[in-house]
Amino acid sequence: MSLRVILSVEALEPRLSGIGRYSWELAQRIGAAPEVDAVRFYRNGDWIEDPSRLLIPDGIPRRHKVHRWLRNRTKGLRRWRDGLIARGHLFHGPNYFLPEIGEGGLITVHDLSVFRYPETHPAERLRYFEREFAASLARAAHIVTDSATTRDEVIDFLSIAPDRVTAIPLAASPAFMPRAAAETLPALARYGLSPQGYALCVSTVEPRKRIPHLLQAWAALPPSVRNRWPLMVTGGAGWLSDDVQALMAQGAREGWVRYLGFVPEEDLPLLYAGAALFVYPSVYEGFGLPPVEAMASGVPVVVANASCLPEVTGGAAMLVEPEDVPAFALRLEQALVDTDWRNMARNAGLVVAAGYGWDRCARETVALYGRVAGA
Repeated sequence: MSLRVILSVEALEPRLSGIGRYSWELAQRIGAAPEVDAVRFYRNGDWIEDPSRLLIPDGIPRRHKVHRWLRNRTKGLRRWRDGLIARGHLFHGPNYFLPEIGEGGLITVHDLSVFRYPETHPAERLRYFEREFAASLARAAHIVTDSATTRDEVIDFLSIAPDRVTAIPLAASPAFMPRAAAETLPALARYGLSPQGYALCVSTVEPRKRIPHLLQAWAALPPSVRNRWPLMVTGGAGWLSDDVQALMAQGAREGWVRYLGFVPEEDLPLLYAGAALFVYPSVYEGFGLPPVEAMASGVPVVVANASCLPEVTGGAAMLVEPEDVPAFALRLEQALVDTDWRNMARNAGLVVAAGYGWDRCARETVALYGRVAGA
């Protein structure tokens, strides 16, 4: 069967989120599959010729007032035109939603945090979900999730027939790999760091990520441990993050934590590879890409014993209960000083991470396109 596919790319932007990374990896690969005759790219009502331009500053199309006025005046005509273009194509919305022209396509539901943890989302996003998500579910012939845990949750929470939901795991980029200390030195020096001299958490700073519990546990470590391995936190400042920022500012004054904010994409693999430990205390994820990136980098990993993280880390990570701060602190100390565990975790993590791959993700996604189109 030959396939013609439309991939929605509204998540592509210069600073890629996890969903943006997923969209970009699919955009690069699905057109190369022998089953796919053609791929078109769609973004919020526009047809995109070259999605790579969306990754550079000022590459995202901007609409001037006159342009917006013309778009509003010609909305019906554009809908008719887009429907003609989309005819004979299978539409994939990798970011939860399907437009009207995507009827009978697929959506990827990465998690249900907007329902489980609405307080962690801006009001505008909640309103958009209220308006559009149910309609997208009704249009979709099939739903993709990032993990079996999320698949089960989608089936149960949204009352979806199991044969309409397929789990296809994500992956770490090949840039995430073990590296010799000398290779990491130039990048780490820009942040005043040295190889194996810090621990790392890569996460959006928002309530469900449990960064406050991590900071409290780090503060409870013996001074000799927390001062030898200060905690580096990198990622965007999310919704309701002011209290977390205040905690980090206090820890920074005491010298055992630093908030690095967004790190350039070319530096991030080196920051992972130089870390003595990676910690991810989030209590709710659809996949949890950062722990996989850390395992692929040869770094021991600690994750919350919650949602899909035990599944995704495949027995290679130390599991903790972030809300039990004293126990969390004891486990963190063990993860930093127990050489036997660290060696085991490093080797097991490399094996687990190697089982994932973006080529595998694209291959399984294209196979699913074929099944949906055939049905």
